[in-house]
Amino acid sequence: MTTYSAVVTTGIYCRPGCGAKPLLRNTRTYEHPAAAEAAGFRACLRCRPYRVAASIEAGAPELVCRAWQLIIDGVLDGGTEAALAARIGMSPRHLRRLFLRHLGATPDQLARSRRAHFARRLLDDSELTVLDVAFASGFGSLRQFNRTMREVFRAAPSDLRERRRRADRLVADGGLVLRLPFVPGYDWAAVRDFLAVRAVPGVEEVDGDTYRRTITVDGAPGVLEVSPGGEGHLLLRAHLPYWEGLIHVVGQVTRLLGVEADHGAGVTALSADPVLGPLVRARPGLAVPGAWSALEVGVRAVLGRGRMPGETADRLGALVATLGTRVPGLPGGLTHTFPEATAIATEASVTAAEATVTGAEASVTGAEASVVGALAADVAGEHEALGHGTGPDTMAALPYADRDLRHDLAFRLGHPDAFPLADPSLRAALDDLGLDPAACLERWSPWSSLAAAHLMAHGDAL
Repeated sequence: MTTYSAVVTTGIYCRPGCGAKPLLRNTRTYEHPAAAEAAGFRACLRCRPYRVAASIEAGAPELVCRAWQLIIDGVLDGGTEAALAARIGMSPRHLRRLFLRHLGATPDQLARSRRAHFARRLLDDSELTVLDVAFASGFGSLRQFNRTMREVFRAAPSDLRERRRRADRLVADGGLVLRLPFVPGYDWAAVRDFLAVRAVPGVEEVDGDTYRRTITVDGAPGVLEVSPGGEGHLLLRAHLPYWEGLIHVVGQVTRLLGVEADHGAGVTALSADPVLGPLVRARPGLAVPGAWSALEVGVRAVLGRGRMPGETADRLGALVATLGTRVPGLPGGLTHTFPEATAIATEASVTAAEATVTGAEASVTGAEASVVGALAADVAGEHEALGHGTGPDTMAALPYADRDLRHDLAFRLGHPDAFPLADPSLRAALDDLGLDPAACLERWSPWSSLAAAHLMAHGDAL
């Protein structure tokens, strides 16, 4: 967990490593920038802490983590703390109490800080108009945007843009380019290789150091490209039909790449394991990759059960070609967007009855179609058991999800203690290292997901 130092004498807060050296007696420590802002401090102009990813502590209660993910998804962009509390089954007062205890700020303060920090990054990095920045950052109006930026940064958005440094602006040859800050030591090469092995044909591809994929924004196609940047950040180039809600697209990208997850405690713990330790020490910056959506993870898990990656890719490619939306003129091997949940649910219901996939190049059994259809229906209905950070035990509420599917989903949806034994690379690594699969989850808990990521990377290389 990164802590921020607030200097009482100047009323600013700094990130670790800032060149300012105030007297210790004049500083206070906060665990989140929103907490410092709630106490009346503004961001340092030298180290610019708003440019660094701010996460929550690993030991925070699960309810706080769930609420934080809902905030990232935009629940408070137009909603209230009361509605957020109702979503997770507690009173607004208790929710605020938990947030103040563990994060030092209320849910509203955290949501406001997150929107303001993202907007400041857009003002620095891009040439978007102030109005576009406001709506891209999740604000409901220009007036609300101006008021919040004055409260957080003590300056109007137009003044903040005039203050940006010469090197801040990212020159873009098409698309909008943004910096994606990551935790120190993050290993982009290892994460990129993991994604390359599991890329969905036509939807994702890795070309050299660049990861590229198609997405859908309110029914319209877009393309995202991620490549190495400077020290402490990757570069995201977004080609989107419009910029409203860009903050949520970037949030999905950060979860997919795992750039904001601090696995330091897990790396320390797993490095001491006599068998796994050498793998962890060889790739200490490997993050647990996330997912663009629960639907993509679940469909891959079901269609890949008992199959090698090449055969799984063929089946996924057939599904994408049949049900996905074709997007002509895209770079590389990108051809389609991943099928919508409603389209998969509709097709799966027909397939389950007929026990065939009409027009597909690879057959899908009736049992597979039933599971995929039920999963797609739950994704379309925004079932809470499929939210980011949900654990395998919570997913027991999904009657069609067996142990393997629950752990496959939980692993890619950000739960720290999942172990997807059905993954062929994971099983190959266990066989190569002579490990007993039944004992692994207990052996490496509560860092089973990180252990699984290292084993899968090892298995991919065999």
